[in-house]
Order: sequence, then structure tokens, then C-alpha cells
Amino acid sequence: MGQTDQLGERVRGLRIAAGLSQTELAAGRFSKEYVSQIERGKTRPTPDTMAWLADRLDVDTAFLASGVSATVRARWEAVLARAEALVEQHRLSEAVAEFDSALAGIETLGASDLGFRAVAGKGWAVMELGELPRAIELLQSARALAESPQFTDVERADVLFRLGVCRYKLSSVSTAIALFDEALKLAERSNLPCDLLRADILGWRSRCYRRQRDYLAAREDVERALELAEALSNPRTAANVYFQASLVAEREGHLGLARTYAERAKACYEDISDRENVGRLLNNLGGLTFQLGKPEEAVSYLQDALRALLDEGSDIEAAHVVCSLAEVHLGMGRFEEAEAEARKSLELLADRVDYVYEIGTAQLALGRSLMEQDRLEEAQDILRSADRSFEQFASAGHRAAAWVAMGDLATRRGDDRGAARLYRRAAEALQDVRF
Repeated sequence: MGQTDQLGERVRGLRIAAGLSQTELAAGRFSKEYVSQIERGKTRPTPDTMAWLADRLDVDTAFLASGVSATVRARWEAVLARAEALVEQHRLSEAVAEFDSALAGIETLGASDLGFRAVAGKGWAVMELGELPRAIELLQSARALAESPQFTDVERADVLFRLGVCRYKLSSVSTAIALFDEALKLAERSNLPCDLLRADILGWRSRCYRRQRDYLAAREDVERALELAEALSNPRTAANVYFQASLVAEREGHLGLARTYAERAKACYEDISDRENVGRLLNNLGGLTFQLGKPEEAVSYLQDALRALLDEGSDIEAAHVVCSLAEVHLGMGRFEEAEAEARKSLELLADRVDYVYEIGTAQLALGRSLMEQDRLEEAQDILRSADRSFEQFASAGHRAAAWVAMGDLATRRGDDRGAARLYRRAAEALQDVRF
């Protein structure tokens, strides 16, 4: 049933409850036939007429228009706002509970705009919890709701953006790019204020290009996102984009620029007291500092990052830092420490399908630390696991790193032919990567 039909039914029901005929409701302002057209869903009154009818029927205009009184609507909007704030604070389980409460109440109201917010918001919170199939199911429901004419292209773009993030986390990078492309197209053609959404789309599409090692495209997107973020004066969005700009600059070998962007991102996160992302930036700065030839300073950054993330209860982010420590200690020749840290990282990551890259990286560090301790059989099993993880991640460049490590292992065993085959495979894979 369309919105005009539902409005007509409400007008008729309220008129009968008030004991009025169609002529009496019209009260000389318009004809009985016009009231009949409204009640049969043949026409939708103007806002002025809606307000006049609401006054005649002794209800508020919001109730007449949507079937939901302004008071009831305000109550559920407050629940949704609280749930969305909890997502921002990374209190995800609490957010899901609030969204569930809102959905139960909103379902009886028939307010599709509130339902869209609840379903899309819950989908994002569930995604952050790592439940990606469930998140996609919820976001697909939100996408179906957004096809209604009452929704704007910005709302359609927003749900496509969220689906794109889910697909990225599942390593479906090409699908994610297609979703981000469509989201950006909708946002830009809407002619509505949505620079924040556009910056987010560009930032995440930049991640996709970075995964594909198309660093030129990644840099172009992140530069566009930076222009939008800086104009918005939104510290969280600016921080997120500076972080991505740092990672792109690092991949292109511009370590000084990467560090500058990372410091800016860290300052923005500190301004909004986002300790979890401060920890992530300290991890990033630790890695950059190590590449700049300062291993002890890098360890200090990483230890600060680990403390911050453990204080926040962020086990997954802490796992990233422990893996970074493993890589730094591996580079410093501290192989037993590297082994212990790589194992701890894998323990924290468990079987999170949305973190296969991080799992593969920890496995690669563990395999190399075992190889350096001459525990070659163990190293071989772990390096094969790393290769399988990177295969799921759909990155030829990262698989090449695993093959080089396996080639080094073959060399230690005296298998020069096997080593040559693995090195050749790695070189061929890297030739196919766009730089």
C-alpha cells in the first residue's frame, strides 16, 4: 500500500471517529469530492491543507502525514540517536541492543524512514563486531527500503557505502570498488550537502586501490578526500583521511610525508579523545620509525600503542601492534621474542574472517622467526598457512612475500631448484601488480 493510500485511510478513519461527513470535514474550504479523492488515495494534499485537516481532525500534522505522532516519533528518534552515538563510541554491543529496541517499536508505527535508520545503523554496528554476513543481510534490507521514492540519493549512497565497506572487509575488493563508485555517483548527482559522506567513500575506495597496489589511484582519491575533510572542519573525518594518506605515502616510499600525515591524524584523534585510534596511529608511527632506521624508538612507540589499546579493551587492534612488534624484533634479530609476539597476535585475532591480512602478516612473521631458529618443519607449515591467508586476501603482492619467505626456507634446506621456482613465482606476481 502506498503512502497516499495510507494517508487516505487515516483521514477516513479519523473523520468517522469524529462523527463528520465528507461535506462537514470540507467545511466550505474545498469540495466533498476533494475529500473523497484524498480518502481514496487519488491525491495527496499540500502541506497547508494537511495542517488544516489535522486541526479539523484534532491530531498533530505529523500523525496525519505518517501515522506517527510527533511525541512518539521524537521518542524513537532519541533512541536511534543514542544508538548511533554508542557506535561512535565503539560500544557496539550496547548499540545493537538499542537498535533492536528501536526496531521493535518502530515496526508497529510503519515509519519507514526511522526503520531505515535503525536497520542501516544496526548493520554498521554488526559489521564493526565482525559479523559480516549478518551485516550484509541487514544492509541489503536497508538498501531495499531506500528504493522507495521518499528516500534521497544521499541515503541510497550511504547504504551502498556501508555495503562496500563490508565487501572490502571480506576481501571482495572489486565488488567494493563497484559499490563505492555507485555510491559516489549517487552522492554527487544528488546536489544535496553530503561532503562528509563523499570524503568517507573516497577514503575507503583509496584503501581498495591500495590493496590492489594501484597507488596512483589511491593517492588521487585520498587527496580529494583530504580537500573535503579539511573544508568540513570535522576532526574525525580529517583524522581518518590523514591516516589513509599516511599509508599511501608510506607505500610510495615517501616516509617523511607518511610520518607527517600520521602525526596530523594522531593529533586529530587526540582532540576528540579517541584513544583507540591514537593507539592505531602510534602503531603506524612505530612502523614508520623502524623503516627510518630507529628500531629502539619504534619499539617505544609500539609499546605505548599496545598499552593504549589494551586499556581500551581493543583486542583486535592490540593484535596489530603485537604483530608489528614481532616484525620489528625479527628485523633486530630477536627471533624468540618475535616468535612469542607473532603467536600472541594470532591468538588475539583468532578466526576473524575480516582480518585475514593481519592473520597472514602474523603468520609470515612467525614463519620467519621459526626459520631463523632452524625449526624448519614448523616454519614450512606456518608459511603455507600465511600463503593461504593472503590468497583469501586476494593480494598477489602479499602472496609474493610469502613465496619469497618459502624460497628462503628452501635455500636453507639446500633445495636450490625449489627456491628458484618460488622466487620466480614471486617475481612474476609482482610484475602483474600495478604501481
